[in-house]
Amino acid sequence: MSRQRKVALVGNPNAGKSALFNALTGARQKIANYPGVTVERKSGRFVLPTGEPVEMTDLPGAYGLDPTSPDEEVTSKVIRGAFEGEAIPDVLVIVLDASNLEQHLVFAQEVLALGKPSVVALNMVDLAERDGLVLDAAVLAEELGVPVIPTVAVRRRGLAELGEAIAAAGTRHPGPGLTDLGPTERRVAAHAMAHAAILSESRQHRLHASLDRLLLHPWAGFAVMLAILFVVFQAVFAWATPFADGIEATIGALHDGAQAILPESMLRDLITEGVIAGVGSVLVFLPQIVILFAFILALEASGYMARAAFLMDRLMAFVGLSGRSFIPLLSSFACAIPGIMATRSISDPKDRLTTILIAPMMTCSARLPVYTVIIGAFIPNTDVGLGIGLQGLVLFALFLAGIVGAILVALILRRSMTKGAASGFIMEMPKYQMPRLKDMAIGLWQRAWIFLRRAGTIIFMVTVVLWLLLNFPKAAPGESQVDVSIAGRIADGLAVVVKPIGFNRDMALALIPAMAAREVAVSSLATTYAVDAGDGEDEQAAELGDQLKARWTLPMALAFLAWFVFAPQCMSTIAVTRRETNGWKWPAFMLGYLFALAYLAAGATYWIAVAAGL
Repeated sequence: MSRQRKVALVGNPNAGKSALFNALTGARQKIANYPGVTVERKSGRFVLPTGEPVEMTDLPGAYGLDPTSPDEEVTSKVIRGAFEGEAIPDVLVIVLDASNLEQHLVFAQEVLALGKPSVVALNMVDLAERDGLVLDAAVLAEELGVPVIPTVAVRRRGLAELGEAIAAAGTRHPGPGLTDLGPTERRVAAHAMAHAAILSESRQHRLHASLDRLLLHPWAGFAVMLAILFVVFQAVFAWATPFADGIEATIGALHDGAQAILPESMLRDLITEGVIAGVGSVLVFLPQIVILFAFILALEASGYMARAAFLMDRLMAFVGLSGRSFIPLLSSFACAIPGIMATRSISDPKDRLTTILIAPMMTCSARLPVYTVIIGAFIPNTDVGLGIGLQGLVLFALFLAGIVGAILVALILRRSMTKGAASGFIMEMPKYQMPRLKDMAIGLWQRAWIFLRRAGTIIFMVTVVLWLLLNFPKAAPGESQVDVSIAGRIADGLAVVVKPIGFNRDMALALIPAMAAREVAVSSLATTYAVDAGDGEDEQAAELGDQLKARWTLPMALAFLAWFVFAPQCMSTIAVTRRETNGWKWPAFMLGYLFALAYLAAGATYWIAVAAGL
């Protein structure tokens, strides 16, 4: 009795292999792991139109036969017959996504170059046609040298024809020259094949292709990305002003109302100087955060963020990382905690460790209140030309400084403590589409709620504790309350350390609670100056920006900004780093190098600014 033939489905991730496998085998499936590895093995029974039963295996998705992950290693070994205890497939069914044909043809050529009996399933042709792309399977078959069968797995279209092609598959030679192509040549050939197979395409499809040629261009695309980021940071200042003014007026009214209603007491001082002045000084920046995330969500939903990741892959490879690191680093712009947790998708341990160590240098949303209050107080709201505001330009420069700093640190780490070669990275490009307003509204509400919850919990508690430390022990008549307070004395000790970089006592005091949450630096300054204002005849504190301008110089303000570009993030970030690295060695190293960078950056900024006469 002859051995039952084996058929294997192979292709890139997201090609629709699993849907095709389910459509062909139905309920006749079994799932197990490959021997010695945790990669899932799915096999099932399929009866060909000739009545011949075959065993069908759904191989893990892969981008190449030179493996960079356990999934790709299994697929490569099975196809080549190098997997112990696993028979070599008699026929390979190469599954291609018709709507992303060029990308999938790169891997298809590599598989066909092996010279094994093969059939190509041109899957999801309905989605390609919906997007305005009609393909000629006959032209593609001629180019590849194997049968190409259009299929729609979820609708069971083309399954009979695919079965007939599998039954008839014999030893075939790959298309002309496929065996001699390298990776670059395969990509060029894939582009030519995909273009030749197009029967017709809609105006929208041509527009999307033109956009990709621009947005994925190594130079023009990078310039577009910088321009988009520049517009985002300009909008953060320009659009948020009326909303921030409204919140500030509301907080001022609450402050005046509390003073008018409550009798003079410690409780009134706690509410007005601690809660309202401290927490309110952070809440005023909610519009900036909402506007920033509105842009981020819109760029993600439109499909642009994946293209930005593709552009950044070249830069990541230069410093020894792969494009896989870009997604966790991108997440860190919202918060370093989910960014660090997202590094679990990076298979290379040294890549992953490096990404964890530089994630806190991405400018998280918690830094935005600090940047905004300092920039608003010291940088003039002037137009530098072409409608470009100076304040937005400075904010853009701060974000870039964090990115450049992270790149330089990664470059040093990958050539020393986490030395190793960069791993490969391939990603699917999503289709362009208009963001859905409902999805954006939900995302914005979630981000706003997280910010408000932090203001109502962490920032509230730290502000109250700071107010208590600022008010005890009580000062004698004629003494400054801040000078004699516990907090003031702690700050006096720290001020000795940070005085060389231009920081005064109030700035030193703000650094301590900022370790709980970045935004607390703003509420700390507001509470300190509210308590300090209470020593004079005018019980009501002036606006924080006015207080800063009266007490700080421009070099001091610029040094404070430089500190927050590099200083370690909140203690929650350190705790997550400890959990993800299984010890305190790397969190301690992270704290040490970030504090050193912050100190050096703030000092250099201060002394350069002083020398320049600012």
